[in-house]
Order: sequence, then structure tokens, then C-alpha cells
Amino acid sequence: MKLIRFGEPGKEKPGIMDTTGNYWDVSDFGEDYNETFFETDGINRLSDWIKKNQGTCPKVNDDVRLGPCIARPSKIICIGLNYAKHAEESGMAKPSEPVIFFKSTSAICGPNDNVIIPKNSKKTDWEVELAVVIGKKASYVSKEEAMDYVAGYCLHNDYSEREFQLERGGQWVKGKSNDTFAPLGPFMASKDEIGDPHKLRLWLSRNGEVIQDSNTDDMIFYIDEAISYLSNFMTLLPGDVISTGTPAGVGLGFKPPQYLQPGDVIELGIDGLGVQKQTAEAWS
Repeated sequence: MKLIRFGEPGKEKPGIMDTTGNYWDVSDFGEDYNETFFETDGINRLSDWIKKNQGTCPKVNDDVRLGPCIARPSKIICIGLNYAKHAEESGMAKPSEPVIFFKSTSAICGPNDNVIIPKNSKKTDWEVELAVVIGKKASYVSKEEAMDYVAGYCLHNDYSEREFQLERGGQWVKGKSNDTFAPLGPFMASKDEIGDPHKLRLWLSRNGEVIQDSNTDDMIFYIDEAISYLSNFMTLLPGDVISTGTPAGVGLGFKPPQYLQPGDVIELGIDGLGVQKQTAEAWS
């Protein structure tokens, strides 16, 4: 199952993408892809509903705006420095425990919406990441059972303003939470769509030049360990997003560093999870 949401910002409707890449409107199912949907076995219920009703589902035009592939979750939890080569390029030690920070859910946007360079920003950066969507409430979960709590996966660009994040004191969340800094999608693939989430190529290009090109096997803390670890400090709710870190190739890692400029075009993708494209726009 591949879940999409489409339409104007704030008015998105639920849909699916079929095996041939066509979009279908499943609004008549009567639910958005939110906490209640995931908590009540929504993926399987929707699958059963589609078997009976797909013939009456409207086809959606290919050029429709895609919104974030899930409705706004209770939280976005990010794992920092979770790729060995990225930790190295950042000049930071390989962490002995997962580095955790939050990203405001108001940063969520569609996968191809423009990214807005924030007011007074000089160091807006990019980060291609594999995001995990939680399927059921998780608290004090063992590593062995952690993957049972995964609903699916999607592509996330964890945009970051490095001055706000690293030079202004306090916590990283300040550099992670500006509007448009969390594009999700183009779709959420249910867990069964992805064979091994730790063997996926992920890449990002800026103005046509590929600058991030790695594999999820370079993660320091794999998904099962991250879920188990996080569940010791907070309850993970259905629909919550865990963003699992970025590989080497971020702007901060260049010598000298390189950051987004208005008009820059960012494209990114992960095996089996589609492609995003954003154009940088100055705040006004």
C-alpha cells in the first residue's frame, strides 16, 4: 500500500498510488491518515475497502499537488549524527547513544512545495533522510519487537538552518522547525513494500549535481534500536514520525560550507520511496 494525500495546503484528501503509479481518491473511505487511522489498523482496513470499492474511486490527475503523505503527527523525532560519515564531516564524535531532537510539526509540507529560506537566514542546509511512521503505541519496547511497531516509511528532507541550530545557543530544534522544513512524501509505503530498510540507496542533488549519495546501511543506530531507545523516554503514538538521520554531503560539510540560495533546485530520493523536488525561495 502506498498512501498519498493531495490537494491544496490544509485541504488535502486521502488517496493511494497503485502499482502503475496512478493516483486514486479514497475520500469515501472516510478517514485521513492520522493517529486514529494508524491506531485502528487503518492500512489493512483501507486495503480491504479498496478491494471492494476501487471501481468507484475517482482517478486523480498526475499533475495534482501532493501534500504530506500523512496528516500532522503528534511529533517528529529526529536522530542526529546517525550516519558514520556524516558525523565525521560534521567534525563530531560518533555518538555512543542516539542523539535526539524534535522538529516542529508546523514545518511539515508537501514533497514538492517550495522551501522557504527563513528570515535572516544565511545557512539553510539540506538533509535527505529515511522517515519511519509508527503504527501503534510504543512504550518500553524491546529491540527484538521494535519493528512490529512500524507502519511504513517515507522520504523526508530535514532542512536545517545551521546558524539557528548551532550558533544561537539552546537546542537544535530552533534550526529545524521553520515552515517548509519537513517535506514528507511523495507517498508513505507500508512496511511490507520495503524489504530491508537498512539496504536502501538515498541521494540528493543541488541544481543537478548529486552531493549526497549513500546507503542506509551506514546508519550507526538501526531502526529497531532507535525505536526501542526512544520508547524508554517517551510514548510513541501511532502516526508519529522518526527521521533516522542523514548521510554525508550536507552543505555544512563542504570546505568552505555551501548553503541554499534563492532559485536553487533540490531533488532527492530513496529506493522504493519516490523522489521529491523543491525550489528555494527567499522569505518575504
